[in-house]
Amino acid sequence: MPNSVTDQNLPMSEFSTKRALKIVAEIAEKPHYIGSANHDAVAEYITGELKNLGLETEIQQGYSLTEWGSLTKSKNIIATMKGTGGEKSLLLLSHYDSAPHSKSYGAADDASGVATILEGVRAFLHQKTVHKNDIVILFTDAEEIGLNGAALFVQQHALARNVGAVINFEARGTSGPSYMLMEVNKGNAEMVRHFSESNVPYPACNSLMYSIYKMLPNDTDLTVFRENGKIQGFNFAFIDDHFNYHTQQDDLQHLNPASLAHHGSYLMPLMKHFSDADLASLDTPDDSVYFNIPYGFINYPFSWNFPLFIISIVIFCGLLFVGFGKRVLNGKDIGRGFLVFSGAVFVAGILAFLGWRAILAAYPQYTDIQQGFTYNGHDYIAAFIMLGLAAALWFYRRNIPEMQTMNYAVAPILLWILINGGIASFLPGAGFFIIPTLAALIGFAYFIVTQKTSQFLNVLLAIPALALVAPFLLALPVGLGLKMLYGVVALAVLVFGLMLPVFGTMAAKGRWVVVFLLGSIGFMLHAHMHSGFEPGKAKPNSLLYYYDAEKQKAYWTTYDNKPDEWTKLYLGDHPKKATLLNKDKLYSKYDSDFSWCAEAPLKDLAAPQIDFIKDTIIGNFRYFNIKITPNRKVNRYDIFAAEKMKLYNLKANGIAHLNQKGSLYKRKGKRILSYYVVDNEPLEMAFAVDRNTVFDMSLLESSFDLLENPMFSIAKRPLSTMPSPFVLNDAVAVRMKIKASPRRPEIIAPPIENIRSNAEN
Repeated sequence: MPNSVTDQNLPMSEFSTKRALKIVAEIAEKPHYIGSANHDAVAEYITGELKNLGLETEIQQGYSLTEWGSLTKSKNIIATMKGTGGEKSLLLLSHYDSAPHSKSYGAADDASGVATILEGVRAFLHQKTVHKNDIVILFTDAEEIGLNGAALFVQQHALARNVGAVINFEARGTSGPSYMLMEVNKGNAEMVRHFSESNVPYPACNSLMYSIYKMLPNDTDLTVFRENGKIQGFNFAFIDDHFNYHTQQDDLQHLNPASLAHHGSYLMPLMKHFSDADLASLDTPDDSVYFNIPYGFINYPFSWNFPLFIISIVIFCGLLFVGFGKRVLNGKDIGRGFLVFSGAVFVAGILAFLGWRAILAAYPQYTDIQQGFTYNGHDYIAAFIMLGLAAALWFYRRNIPEMQTMNYAVAPILLWILINGGIASFLPGAGFFIIPTLAALIGFAYFIVTQKTSQFLNVLLAIPALALVAPFLLALPVGLGLKMLYGVVALAVLVFGLMLPVFGTMAAKGRWVVVFLLGSIGFMLHAHMHSGFEPGKAKPNSLLYYYDAEKQKAYWTTYDNKPDEWTKLYLGDHPKKATLLNKDKLYSKYDSDFSWCAEAPLKDLAAPQIDFIKDTIIGNFRYFNIKITPNRKVNRYDIFAAEKMKLYNLKANGIAHLNQKGSLYKRKGKRILSYYVVDNEPLEMAFAVDRNTVFDMSLLESSFDLLENPMFSIAKRPLSTMPSPFVLNDAVAVRMKIKASPRRPEIIAPPIENIRSNAEN
């Protein structure tokens, strides 16, 4: 990972983190979510920066309804650097909107991506490099609410049809190395080859992440390009300090300049390479294993995985045969080694599993951080790994001769071989785990041949395990949350097993058990001292004013597990469970529900106007056209319908769903869509239902202005708190029924062709 301090006075032809940070500062000065005034100001600033680079810019505007069920009018910013005549174009991609609801400044996510591209393009143009392929620059809108800008571009823009590869910059935290994650249509071999040929100076990537990423429901703009445009590419994202993701703390002060510098270290060589590469031949059925080493990148075909696994088995069995023949291996010691090693792995994992649950019970405030990674999370990673290693050393605490140590080493080597067998069959991206295993076999072979061990050789052969496996001890809990600590600790003990020839003959292991235990306690104490909240490490909380127009009742409500002093000002000391407010479940990343509520004073809120423009029965179907017009400044509409009410041929503001197939509108639960309002434009829905279906629809109209609304006098949120991300927050919400026309619907006869036959397509 590059050091951003070293690029303070770089020439104009090179990428400068200092210059990029100035762009971040401009974009992230204020929250700029879609529909906000600052959103338009950021769009104008970015457009001006592109024009200052001498590039003609284009604004693409239009509606899209995406897989998330999100509808909005996006405003994409597009510019093109013409090439000399390549068949396909290279697309540089990032989004410029910030997360709504939480007043996020969007410095990392994704002003850092926009700044990386603007600074990289500026340096590239200054080099006056002649390039074959067109380079399209796309700054998408509305990524945070459902990848809407990307969908708009892929569905409707002519440039999308000629894109051969995408380079997308993202962030899921405010610090750490920028990891490369590919999204490909088939295999990754060609993309890996091109990445290798680009000679990126500080790669941070491996194919295990690639394999895992393919299994997960991806949600970046690049996903839309791959799934709907059949266009593949690279994602680059830093993920550490995940607790700042989508929060008010995603600001310039929390953004690590080294992470931004790492973005830039990818862009420049990749832009140079792909601007001249053949982008029409990137599809391949083949996959490659790949991983980075310090200042290097290694790759080889997936097809090597199984042969390497077979080779390891053959070597292992051969060494066992020779070892027993030479009487340097002893069945009793090997059996004892299996008991000791399995006990070490099991106990260490259980200690971490139960220990983390005990931590959550002792510090319930941690559950308010929905990202699953606490401000003191790195302390807990260190504490539990040291606790696990203390447990492992305790199992091996007896001083035993080197011959018995190498007999004990049979168990971890065999387990790693079996793990690699599973990897070859089910998780081929982790095929590089065979390399530490083969290194351990070399050390084992040296012992079988010479009947002694070399500490220097054992330390040297431990390097692959430390270089290739140990980084996951940090990356897994950072990426997947501290709930993964038990797996991380078990992995640490598995690595310890490969290094048993180093540690097994170490004197006074009992003392090292105490050292690791004291280290674990020390990190636990440090975590305890930093378990509270403070400015810059704020407690997320939430507050909404919720008016039910049908019952003519108003409530204060929250998502918080336990109301804090600020929310208690409105919820009181004895709030009620908010079950009645979860009848129409809102979408949120972590499936959150309203937790507590209390009655609130009624306010004279202007309800939206609902017009049934069309309500007509034709044959076996009833056709609706419903227009919902806000009568106050609003930001979001959530539309719900009874699950038994099937909707056909739905269009919202003239747009069908991105993945619509057949006539039936597929949804999960009661929610139909969430409409993020721009310029207070109305929502218009056209659809059909079965003729005899009971009409049962409702809406929740929300404005994100609870703290600023003159109808309310809300106390200023304490500096040690901030709005919770991923949920509707700081909002004034009105729930009401969408009532069908009081008159009987118009009936047109005779019946037309029944569309039910293809309704389930």
